Amino acid sequence: MDARFWLIQAFNGISYGALLFLVGSGLSLIFGVMRIVNLAHGSYFLLGGYMALSVIWVTGSWLLAIPVAALTVAIIGLLMERLFLRPLGFDPLRQVLLTVGFAFLFQQAALDIWTGNPFDIEPPAALTQSVVVGGLHLPLYRIFMIAVAVFIGLTLWLVMEKTRLGATIRATVDDAQMARGVGIDTSRIAMLIFALGAFLAALGGVIGGAFVGVYPGLDFEMLPIAFAVVIIGGMGSLGGAAIGALLVGLADNFGKALFPEISYFTLYAPMALILAVKPTGLFGRE
Repeated sequence: MDARFWLIQAFNGISYGALLFLVGSGLSLIFGVMRIVNLAHGSYFLLGGYMALSVIWVTGSWLLAIPVAALTVAIIGLLMERLFLRPLGFDPLRQVLLTVGFAFLFQQAALDIWTGNPFDIEPPAALTQSVVVGGLHLPLYRIFMIAVAVFIGLTLWLVMEKTRLGATIRATVDDAQMARGVGIDTSRIAMLIFALGAFLAALGGVIGGAFVGVYPGLDFEMLPIAFAVVIIGGMGSLGGAAIGALLVGLADNFGKALFPEISYFTLYAPMALILAVKPTGLFGRE
């Protein structure tokens, strides 16, 4: 195996990690603020892809499909949090059972509306080309995926670290009870974060639809990988989600390329090791 093999596999792993960051960052933020493991999070990814397909079929515009699909799923997430999760209070078992129920509900709805056929989201022709960098032919769409993840990551970081809204979110993550004591509306913060998490997952579904396709069962395929990202990086940590996504993307890609028979082991073994050594994840708070 020459250097080209390692470079191409590393590039593929980074681009896949960029997609996982979009899914994992939303899941991590939802847990950080609400302390709930949202098992319907993979459904937002799937619904984002299907919504984008519908917009493309009606309007023919891929660019329009991105915001419309992401915002539609964000509204679905917001309504789910306000109407169903919020009345349950903070009982983790009830919340987990409810989100599992919603995951199956969304899956069945997608099957009824969009059938069980697999689809691919066709990006603009300009993004289907390849560019040559140092003798390597790199698909432009994978570069686009990395650019989107970097842009989203920097935007989230700037909001979280440099704005008043970010300060209130960080305070809610650190100590929700104390945040309520100083006048922060933690209920509204939770609603905002839940909608943001759904938005990011749906955005991943739109972007990933041209990469992994859109088909029934994709939601439950992405969910455990997203959990691997947030468990490795640490629940509630945006930087942790970025590092976790990069590690999982590289582990998954190199595992399938070098050890296809035990690729699941190479993907989930680091997660198990980190859980044993540091249960809160690499950047999680105690």
